[in-house]
Amino acid sequence: MAATDTISDMLTRIRNACMVKHQTTQVPSTRMTRAIAQVLQSEGFIEGFEETGEAPKKFIQISLKYKGRNRQPIISTLKRVSKPGLRVYSRKKDIPRVLGGIGIAIVSTSRGVMTDREARSQGVGGEILCYVW
Repeated sequence: MAATDTISDMLTRIRNACMVKHQTTQVPSTRMTRAIAQVLQSEGFIEGFEETGEAPKKFIQISLKYKGRNRQPIISTLKRVSKPGLRVYSRKKDIPRVLGGIGIAIVSTSRGVMTDREARSQGVGGEILCYVW
């Protein structure tokens, strides 16, 4: 089944895999999902990712990260902000801080996909894709 909102699909697959404590999950590969996975990896929310498959059916295999003996997921919440029906944009000075800086907002800017901190430091605004903490 083709997903119309690949970002929501990706976040839901990661959220569901974390809830049942899977080691990896697989999401369809697009430029945007690769960029989001790169941000999640650089911020330490996932262990890593790799692209698998051939051209029409490429997937990203995401290795999830857990802490402690009880294997509590590092990602406790993934919240989609900007949706296809209601896009949410923010100027550089209005980019929200997630949980007072504990979480991150993933922002799609003219300079690429980055965290809210990077967008503020580079002085760019953009579309607020999701919150992660």
